[in-house]
Amino acid sequence: MITELFRGPGGWAEGLRLLGLADIGLEWDTAACRTAHAAGHLTMQTDVAQYPTAPFTGRTTGLIASPPCQAWSRAGNRLGLTDQPLVHQAVHDLAHGRDTRSELLAQCRDERSLLAAEPMRWLYDLRPEWVCMEEVPDVLPLWKQYALHLQQWGYSVWTGVLNAADYGVPQTRQRAILIASRTRKVTAPDPTHAKAPEWDLFGDCLQPWVSMAEALGWGATDRPTPTVTAGGGKTGGAEPFPTQARNALLAAQKRGAWVLHTNRNQQPDGSRQTTDPHGAPAPAFTAKAGGQWVLKRPATTVCATNRISPPGHRNREAGGESQFASPDTVRITVVEAAVLQSFRPDYPFQGTKTKQFEQVGNAVPPLLAAHVVSAATGIPIPATRDQAA
Repeated sequence: MITELFRGPGGWAEGLRLLGLADIGLEWDTAACRTAHAAGHLTMQTDVAQYPTAPFTGRTTGLIASPPCQAWSRAGNRLGLTDQPLVHQAVHDLAHGRDTRSELLAQCRDERSLLAAEPMRWLYDLRPEWVCMEEVPDVLPLWKQYALHLQQWGYSVWTGVLNAADYGVPQTRQRAILIASRTRKVTAPDPTHAKAPEWDLFGDCLQPWVSMAEALGWGATDRPTPTVTAGGGKTGGAEPFPTQARNALLAAQKRGAWVLHTNRNQQPDGSRQTTDPHGAPAPAFTAKAGGQWVLKRPATTVCATNRISPPGHRNREAGGESQFASPDTVRITVVEAAVLQSFRPDYPFQGTKTKQFEQVGNAVPPLLAAHVVSAATGIPIPATRDQAA
């Protein structure tokens, strides 16, 4: 079997599904478990740190882990960085068969920090054929520590930071990745997209980054209007969502209070641009502690709530919703946020709207997950599948 720790709503599981694989996931959050179940992914609601590894020993082919990132993320308090020496100590001890988690946890500033060491307990006991792990970029030094131990156990290992936009995800989300295998040599997955694709000597060329507008069917410069029907999008192309889903999406846009602030003069990678900001991939976003939705673009970090406007922009209350005068401020729905993570538009997120946004923001983009697992297993991604959405 393939075992997944800290499943969340099912980003890795959706990536596995693209490859014809399935896993069993462990997750403690009720709303995320309900989402994964609704999507057809086998999930156990439990505390990964407390669950025994014995039921999985000798039966696990692959191990996947995305420990909670709130303690490490730049959108949070980042106490994980303060706790980093304790986490490294826990990984070292677990890799040598010593469980010192209880005493180290008592010293942590953020109790979630030590969850980043939890996969080592499972790796030490299970010794799977292959491993895939994901976290925010600041966790990369920890992944390198994991890599040293895995190499000593006979694994081929690659660690580094990948940009989801380079794999067809319409978002410039960067993540620290670890890929390991006992049965094959591994390296980073080959990118399929690039910001400025160029032809190589063999006549091959990567695809351009997928823009927000392209992914969401907004047209070249603006969002769809209620007159858009299933007969075609704003630019005359195929309608990306069925009529019922489109109507629900538009209704949610009107009443929702989750906003994205973009900078017309800034590309997601920091370079300048003069065209519409939605003509580029979305900025990376995560779910912030307290249920706020955070969307980040270089020089622009905005918490999306129904009462706080982006810095430098005046807001006014109208009908109980925050309205923003800036043309660069747009509302996004759960469906749109999910598509920007490369989930399919009808993915069945469960729970309150806040919980749904948290799940989307914390999830691994399924398309990125598929490429990472493909690199670990050698299973190719179907050539006809350019996007998970």
